[in-house]
Amino acid sequence: MHFPLLQDIVVLLGFSVVVVLVLQRFRLPSILGFLITGIIIGPFGFGLIENNEQVEILSEIGVILLMFVIGMELSIKQLALMKRTVIYGGFLQVGLSVLVTGLVFYFLGFSWNEAVFTGFLFSLSSTAIVLKILQDRNEITTPHGRTALGILIFQDLIVVPMMLVTPIMAGSSSNILNEILFLLLKSALIIAFTYISAKYLVPRAMYLIAKTKSKELFLLATITLCFTVAFVTASAGLSLAFGAFLAGLIISESDYSHQATSTILPFRELFISFFFISIGMLLDLQFFIENAGIILLMVLVVFIIKGGVVSFAVAALKYPFRTILLTGMALFQVGEFAFILSRIGIENGLLSPQMNQYFLSVSVFTMFLTPFVILFSGKISNYLLRPIWSKSATRTKTEKKSDEEYGLENHLLIIGYGINGTNLAKAAKYAEIPYMILELNAQIVKQEKAKGEPIIFGDAVQEHMLDAVNVKKARVVVVAISDPQATKAIVSNIRHLSPSVYIVVRTRYVKEIETLLALGADEVIPEEFETSIEIFSRVLTNYLVPINELESLVDSVRADNYQVFQSRKSLQTFNSSTIPDFKISCIRLLADSGPVVGKSIEEVDVRRNYGVNILAVSRKGDMITNVSPNERLLQNDHIFISGDQEHIDSFYKAVN
Repeated sequence: MHFPLLQDIVVLLGFSVVVVLVLQRFRLPSILGFLITGIIIGPFGFGLIENNEQVEILSEIGVILLMFVIGMELSIKQLALMKRTVIYGGFLQVGLSVLVTGLVFYFLGFSWNEAVFTGFLFSLSSTAIVLKILQDRNEITTPHGRTALGILIFQDLIVVPMMLVTPIMAGSSSNILNEILFLLLKSALIIAFTYISAKYLVPRAMYLIAKTKSKELFLLATITLCFTVAFVTASAGLSLAFGAFLAGLIISESDYSHQATSTILPFRELFISFFFISIGMLLDLQFFIENAGIILLMVLVVFIIKGGVVSFAVAALKYPFRTILLTGMALFQVGEFAFILSRIGIENGLLSPQMNQYFLSVSVFTMFLTPFVILFSGKISNYLLRPIWSKSATRTKTEKKSDEEYGLENHLLIIGYGINGTNLAKAAKYAEIPYMILELNAQIVKQEKAKGEPIIFGDAVQEHMLDAVNVKKARVVVVAISDPQATKAIVSNIRHLSPSVYIVVRTRYVKEIETLLALGADEVIPEEFETSIEIFSRVLTNYLVPINELESLVDSVRADNYQVFQSRKSLQTFNSSTIPDFKISCIRLLADSGPVVGKSIEEVDVRRNYGVNILAVSRKGDMITNVSPNERLLQNDHIFISGDQEHIDSFYKAVN
């Protein structure tokens, strides 16, 4: 018996395994392998797939599961705490992209609704590709990584309203006002349904299912909820993807969202591969070759305009120049949700088949370029910013104090004025060691220079900036920035200029030590390594291990990279059960709004509402030990609190 669909699945998975395996050797994302697979086996390639419609159905399931997982990961509460980057930055980026693209296509002769819809398409970037690459490069926590993540979250959310608005723009109804009112009514009913389900129905149902401890039943219930809500919204005239997103939001407000996400992820990865393969199958290679000149020109225009719009949106959030450019280059491509939206545009006559082929060609090509652009984004940003750095260096030479006044000989050079750099500068000042600070954030430079700090604005990646702070005559250089690629370039440049200066580097991961030492660093201090030392130090202190033995153990661990734990030597411990469970913890306020952030200690009434005492506040490197009731708690403050573990956990949840 012949099963055509089974044959197609074998072809899909077989080719994708080979292609993805080849790309993995070059450390390229799997999504690129799926796109290439689709191009090879699609109707415009070798034509190995017989049932394109059934493959598209499988890809639709992938889209549903993708939106479902996004809904589970993006709860309403979390979005409210990230509103500055997500809403302000994302809204500015999407709004300007739609406006600029719409104006361009309107003046090219397209109707207003076609122009606006094209703006919708080109305003969306690829969440899957960008986040995968940033994770592989350990750049999610860097400034440009966090900013890109916030904008991508907004794009993932705004695509749902775009799907709802597109049929109205197409003029499917003779009375647009009635359509809008009907859409608002349906949206209100769905929002009410979502709220009631998230608040009352689903948590109780999931609790009963979880009590059975049956993994099969939990999986079945999760998928049933996803497809049921998607079916209901589709029956109401809305999209399947929108319904899946709402289903995810419903579960996200329960205690079972993390387990549901981990249960769905393997299925999502499988079906989303079908989606990207189906996108590659849509690309007409002959059309691409015949119109290569126009397509490449459009790709260049998209790179410049969209990258520029993203950079402008990030600049409005007052990030440094380097972060602005790196984020712009990370989000220049057209993403996967644009493909979903394009199908709705075709169904409603807002996208012609020829324009769709142009759109597909540009989109797929920008996706292919993304890994390489991000890979070389550091060098590209340095090249683009070179004129600015040159002017900055010239201005610095004419305005800064003399080398003798700053003591720029046998001095300490601090690169990066975050928490580590700030504390190091205080220690240097206390010990009367001459020091100089090089910082890329113009706002920080302005503030600290007003306080009398020896700080100048500039990018340490540029060798002439290192010359400006006399790195050749420095005794010690400390690199304390959060960008791993920039850190490597800085260490290499410093060692090129000065073979003798002592270089200390702060990094995040132990695995980066070897590379940085090879580039010329004398000492590399990884955060995760020191954090683990701090953890076991506090644990052993709680068991009353003698201080001298604990210090000896810490020294051995640092020297032997944990090899000391292989020995059988034991430590003397004491019973600490008679000591009260009283803890001191430091909590960083990550949210930019909420019940605590932005309010005074008196307004929050921390002791009564949360059962903890605030001992001190560290703000931008300054320690406030005499905390008054009128002191306001701000975003990124480090709050030192005391209390039992339960109340500390309660306060942590309130502020983050």
